[in-house]
Amino acid sequence: MNADHGFARMTEADPASAQPRMETPAAESVVAMAKDAMAVDVLVIGGGPAGTTAATLLARKGWKVVLLEKGTHPRFHIGESLLPMNLPILERLGVLEQVRGIGVFKPGADFPLQGDASSVNVFRFERALNPRFPHAYQVKREEFDLLLFRNAVENGVDARMQVAVEKVEFGADGRPGTVHARGAEGEALAFAPRYLVDASGRDTFLGGRLKLKKKNALHQSAAIFSHFRGVARREGPDAGNITVERFAHGWMWLIPLRDDVMSVGAVCFPEYLKQRRGDNEARSNEAFLLQTLQGTPSVWTRMQQAERVAPVHVTGNYSYTCARMTGPGWVMVGDAYAFIDPVFSSGVYLGMNSAEHAVEVVDGALRDPSSETRLQRAMEKRLKRGLKHFSWFIYRFNTPVMERLFANPRNTFQVEQAVISMLAGDVFDNKPVLRRLRLFRLIYAFNALQLAPRALRGWLRRKRQVGETFGGDTLQEGNP
Repeated sequence: MNADHGFARMTEADPASAQPRMETPAAESVVAMAKDAMAVDVLVIGGGPAGTTAATLLARKGWKVVLLEKGTHPRFHIGESLLPMNLPILERLGVLEQVRGIGVFKPGADFPLQGDASSVNVFRFERALNPRFPHAYQVKREEFDLLLFRNAVENGVDARMQVAVEKVEFGADGRPGTVHARGAEGEALAFAPRYLVDASGRDTFLGGRLKLKKKNALHQSAAIFSHFRGVARREGPDAGNITVERFAHGWMWLIPLRDDVMSVGAVCFPEYLKQRRGDNEARSNEAFLLQTLQGTPSVWTRMQQAERVAPVHVTGNYSYTCARMTGPGWVMVGDAYAFIDPVFSSGVYLGMNSAEHAVEVVDGALRDPSSETRLQRAMEKRLKRGLKHFSWFIYRFNTPVMERLFANPRNTFQVEQAVISMLAGDVFDNKPVLRRLRLFRLIYAFNALQLAPRALRGWLRRKRQVGETFGGDTLQEGNP
C-alpha cells in the first residue's frame, strides 16, 4: 500500500451520481460551514471493522459516505478471534467466503482447568441454543481489516487512509458542522457531514473531546502479548480453538492463526503488570511475557518450540465506557463507545453489530428527522443490554466461583447451552438464552455463598485494581 490514500482515488464520488438527498434533520440545524468543506451525507471516523461496516451499508443505501482512517492498511491489531455471530454480518457484507479463505476454522473455545496441565473443558459452538453458525474463524487482523476496507471501497465508499481527524465544530444546536482533518502530506481537509459516525476505536475521538470517556468503575486490566511461530496446537478437530487459561493474576489466550502463527498474550491485573523491570523496555516486556507464560504449565508446554515473530506489545487501562453513545447528528460504534475485557472475544462482534444498528439510526434520521431520538434510544437500549450480559461474566471470570462453574459444567434447564450461546455472541435478542443466563446468575449466587471467604477475597482484589494506574503503553495512546 502506498501513501497516496490507497483506494481513495479509485472511488472519488461522482457529483452526477444519483444519490438520495433528503432534507437536513432540522432547518435550524444548518450551521455555517467552511467555504472549502466537502459536503457529504455521512462521515465515518475510523477504518476498522466497525467503521467499514457502517460505511459499506450506508453507501449501499445510496448515501454519499466518506471514511477517514488515520493509519494505513494492512496494520497490526489485536482482537483476532471472531464469534459465530460475526458470520451473519460478514454474510450480509458479502465477504464471508473471503474471510473463510484467510481464517482458521474455530469450532469452539478451550478452558483448561487451572493447575492441571492435561485437563481441559471444551465448549463447542454447535451446542449453543439454535445455532445458525456452529463455528467462527480466527483471523490475522491486518488481513481481515484490509479485506473489509477494500469491500467498503467496492461498495462506493470514498475511503481514505492516512487522514487524521483533528477537530469537529458543532453548531448551536449541538449537531456537527465542519470536521477538520489533515492528510498524509500535511494538507488541511474539511468536510461538512449531515451525520457523523465515530468508529475511531480506542482513540475514542468524540468521547475524548466531549469529555465523555471514563474508566470502567467495576473492572480494570492490562495486557501483554505477541505473535509466535511453532506453538503446539490442540489435536484433531479442536486445533483451531481459542484457548482461555486462568492464572493467578488474570487470564491468558492462545489464538491459532494462519501460517503456523499463534497469538499469545496475558490479560493481567495492573498491579501485576507493573512489576516489569529493566532498562530496555523491549527486552523487559519480552522477559516478563515469557516469565508469565512459564508459570502456567499447560501453556508453557505448548511453547517449547516457539519463536517470537512480532514485537511484544503492552497496553493498559483496558476497560472504559462513554457517558453517551449518541447525540444530535452523531453516533458512536464499537470501541469508540466502550471497551470491555476481551476474555470472550466479543470486541469485533460488538463493533460490527453496533455499526449495523447505527446504520439504521443514520439512515432513518436522514430520511425522517423526527425519528432520530427514537432510533437513537432504541439502539442504546439494545446495545447496553448486550454489553451488560458480556460484562457480568467478564467481571467475574477470574473468581473462584466462575472457575468452579466452568470446571464442572451442567446443562440443567439448558443453562450450559445458554452460556455457550453467550460465548458465541448471542446475547441481544434471543429470549430463551437471556432467560437461562438469568438462571445462571442464581446458580452463581448459590455457589458464591458456598465459597464466601474465597469469593470475598477475590472481589476485594478486583475492586483494588480499578484504582490502579498503568504507564508505558506500547500500543495505544490516550487511555483513560
